Amino acid sequence: MGQAQSIVGFTSSCSASSSASGMNMFAVQPCLSSGTTHAHAAYVTVVPSRSDQVSGREAGGEGGAVLTTIPSTLEGSPATTSDKTTAPSSSSSSSSSSSSSSDQQTGAGGAAGAGAGGFPFGASSKETDYMELPQPVRYEELQKECLMSLRPETFEGMRFDFTKPLNQSFSLSHALQMGHAEMPTQNPNQIVKVPVSSYEFGANLIGNKGMMIGRMLTDGRMSGRVKYDVNDLLSFKIQAQLAEEKAYSQTMFDVDVKGLDWNGQVKVGNNQFVGVNYFQSVTNNLALGGEAFYLGSQRKSGVGFALRHQGEPGIATCQIATTGLLSCTYHHKVSEKVYLASELMWNWNAREATAAFGYDYILRQCRLRGRVDSQGVITAYLEERLNVGVNFVLSAELDHWRKDYRFGFGMTVGME
Repeated sequence: MGQAQSIVGFTSSCSASSSASGMNMFAVQPCLSSGTTHAHAAYVTVVPSRSDQVSGREAGGEGGAVLTTIPSTLEGSPATTSDKTTAPSSSSSSSSSSSSSSDQQTGAGGAAGAGAGGFPFGASSKETDYMELPQPVRYEELQKECLMSLRPETFEGMRFDFTKPLNQSFSLSHALQMGHAEMPTQNPNQIVKVPVSSYEFGANLIGNKGMMIGRMLTDGRMSGRVKYDVNDLLSFKIQAQLAEEKAYSQTMFDVDVKGLDWNGQVKVGNNQFVGVNYFQSVTNNLALGGEAFYLGSQRKSGVGFALRHQGEPGIATCQIATTGLLSCTYHHKVSEKVYLASELMWNWNAREATAAFGYDYILRQCRLRGRVDSQGVITAYLEERLNVGVNFVLSAELDHWRKDYRFGFGMTVGME
């Protein structure tokens, strides 16, 4: 599963089992696992997405697979009370009753007016205190709730993941996958698949102040990530990927800074890459921000802007970039077990638009996610909990237009 996406950024997400974990409106980088180019997550994800689930759950939210729904519940509806100290006479009783009913009508009307006059995502009548605004999500995690439903980690063939914790901080992971990989062709409607298999060994070290994650694959690729939190407001990250092909080796250094009601990030990478982003809370529910990057090796640059409105029933986001790409998403919480998501992407330069609808249904023993898009692609991903730390996985993706059908099953052991 991928991480929340970013319009502007340096992309290097190369999970062998995930075809798309996000959107990048500017940079398109080669994917090591398939040899093709994809538009993926906004920042370098050198660790495959399956492994990020392990590290994310152990690190408490660092990995892209962790869903953190942060509803903004603001209480404060007007209410009226009536104190009765003595037994009132008939006249005083009738007058107090009429006064109480009048107050109740006034309170109900005020609450209805506040709801009708505010945002459709759950406005509040409470006035905004601009000196006590909440900390917004990171710019890269702008659409993290929607991506859980709209980007399920589908795969083809068989997959087995095993994680062995040695202590509270250190664990080893093993991943085996056998299936097919699509090869690029000149005709986009022609599907050519070749059988492939891979084994991945990983080590995870999670501490209170940081984390270290490393991966090694049978084809010689190595990847690693180091994160260190200096304090609650400042942290550093280094992500790297090494491969036999020089073009596939990449490095990225990040500096994350947080304020009381804002956060920012500076990125520096190889190929003369520099990027910045900033996100600021404007009200209790609304946050605005922007990002920019420059890629010196290709003489490319871009600027993007984004907004996020987070209310009680749902979360709405919008991103726009100088390349002519527009992305709008909405995530709605139906209940504690049912979540719905929708997405609209418009490419002004190519004159193309796509829409998608996703769902996330959480039961006591399983979790079902899926999506349907305007191109006729239907996706479903099921995780069934067989026992503590043992999950059975089913994956399916049907593309009737291209006549491409992908099915997979797997087992995950050692992950809670």
